[in-house]
Parts: sequence; C-alpha cells; structure tokens
Amino acid sequence: MVQFAMTENAERDGVVLNQVIIQKRRIIAGTRNNKYFNSIVSNSEVIGKTGVGWPTIGVPIAGCLGDQHAAMLGQECKKGVAKCTYGTGAFILLNTGKELITSTNVLLTTLAYKLGPDALPSYALEGSIAIAGAAVQWLRDSLGIIQSSGEIEELANEVENTGVVYFVPAFNGLFAPWWRDDAHGICIGITRFTNKAHIARSVLESICFQVKDVVDSMHKDSGENDELKDENGDLILRVDGGATANSLLMQIQVDLLGCPVARPANIETTALGAAYGAGLAIGVWTENDVFSDQGSDEKTTTFHPNLSKEQRKTRADSWCKAVSRTFDLDNLSF
Repeated sequence: MVQFAMTENAERDGVVLNQVIIQKRRIIAGTRNNKYFNSIVSNSEVIGKTGVGWPTIGVPIAGCLGDQHAAMLGQECKKGVAKCTYGTGAFILLNTGKELITSTNVLLTTLAYKLGPDALPSYALEGSIAIAGAAVQWLRDSLGIIQSSGEIEELANEVENTGVVYFVPAFNGLFAPWWRDDAHGICIGITRFTNKAHIARSVLESICFQVKDVVDSMHKDSGENDELKDENGDLILRVDGGATANSLLMQIQVDLLGCPVARPANIETTALGAAYGAGLAIGVWTENDVFSDQGSDEKTTTFHPNLSKEQRKTRADSWCKAVSRTFDLDNLSF
C-alpha cells in the first residue's frame, strides 16, 4: 500500500480547505470502479520471496501495509474500533468495516486494510494532526525548557493544571478537523505567575485537545451507536506510539475525551500489524486469532476519566476559543 498525498485548494464557507479530503474520496471511488486506478489489492498475501543479497533466501514476503494501516491491524481494530498513534504528529483512524462512510465533518475517508485476495476491503475514517510529539521536541530543541522529551511528564506534574494557559501548536496550520492553513501557533492565558511547568502541561494538553477534536468528529460521522463500547457503554480508544509511555498524557487524554484509553504493553504496534498481515497470509494464525478481545489482555493498561462532564465542556470551550485566535494570521510580518 503506497502512501501519497495530493492537494488542491477550494473555497468552502469562505475558508480555504486543504482538499486532501476530496482527493482521497476520488482515489477510493476510482479504485472501486477501476476507472482511474488499479483495483484494491490485498495487504495479506504472498507477493514474492527474499532473494540473493538477503540474509535468508526464499522467505515469503506476505504483509504489506502503510504505517497507520499497519498500526490499525496491530491494535486489532475491527469494525467500530478506533486507534490513535502518537508520534511527531498524531493519527486517529476508526474502522468503519465494509462500509465506505463519506465524512460530513471534514475527516478523510480511507482504506483500512484488505486481508486476503478474496476478502472485501475494510474502510476507515481518518483524522491527522500535524503537530503532536513535535511540540515536545520544540520545547526541548528551540526553548530549552527540557533536556529530553522524557522530562516533560515530571515537569508538567509539578502543577495541577495549566493555570488557564492554552497552547495551540499550529506551526504549519491546523489539520483535521479545522483545515486552516492560515493558522499560526499561539500560547495564551499567560500571567505573572505562569512558569515553565504550566507551559509544559499546556503542550501536553494541546496534543490531547487535538485528538479530542478528531474523535468528536468521528462520533458525528459514524454514529455513537455503531461504535464498539465496553460493558459500561464507553467507547475505548486504543493508543500506540512512543508518546503513550507518558502516563500523564494518557490521563489528560481520557479526562478530555470522557472515555477510556487502552495502552497495550507493546506500544510500537506498526511492525506488529505488518507481522499479522504476513502471518495471516501463510496460515500462522486466523483472523479470529488476530481480532481477539484486547481488553482481556492483562498487560493492557486502561486509563479512566476523572473530570466531570461540566469540567470537560468548560475546558473544551476554552480550547476552541484559543484555536479561533490562531486564524487569519498568515499575513503577520516582522
């Protein structure tokens, strides 16, 4: 599965949107009727064998997925299950099964995976965030507030909240669901008493608020009743990527989402997904083996929200106000 991006600009409600959304829909439509692109092929079938120059000759090459699609499979995301990969950016995908859902909330419609030559493809709703872990790197490399990325959790834990500081890392505009290329990064709510711990915590919160924005749009697109919930009626977001080792980040995330977050013991699930694809192709395991109930895995850490619904809404409203302050700043000058 090859990853690529095409863009074009279009006006919508007076806002210039990045039309990756439109283009992805065209791509998927084309692959379905063969008019513009080749057919969707399997991510899980033998496509060749290792040859001369490899340590071992004749090993089947049988799993081929893009990184986010592989992470979905590694997280065992069947229909109705959402996952978020936290890296330099953040990438949230919700498996919609065999149904291709066209987003009305400016998310992308994309392929999830196709597990076998004769299998039907699974589709997904996708929301991408440009700046997630990159904001932590900015604190480290540009501001020198921390010496290593791992220090941010301890520093942010020195304060109980951000002291009404809101940081919006629109370093390259804002991606889903805002799609504003005129947005610039801001840090607002600073007072005489703001210190570096407040700034560090606001950076972590900015990552989580952006994920919440995408998940909220997924709720609207897919319908909450269709999403997989636990025995308490809660949607569980599965997470992976290096940043998920930060337990404070995960707790902030569940508090803002209002639903549990499940962190597997192996947080690098992309390679695992590729291995699943290969193993399915050569009969190492079945789909029933792969899509077992991850929640029963005693090594999975599940975080639960502590914030009340009212507190969650108040903070989300403040975040949206901060985001609105980033707009129309593309003409700033030195």
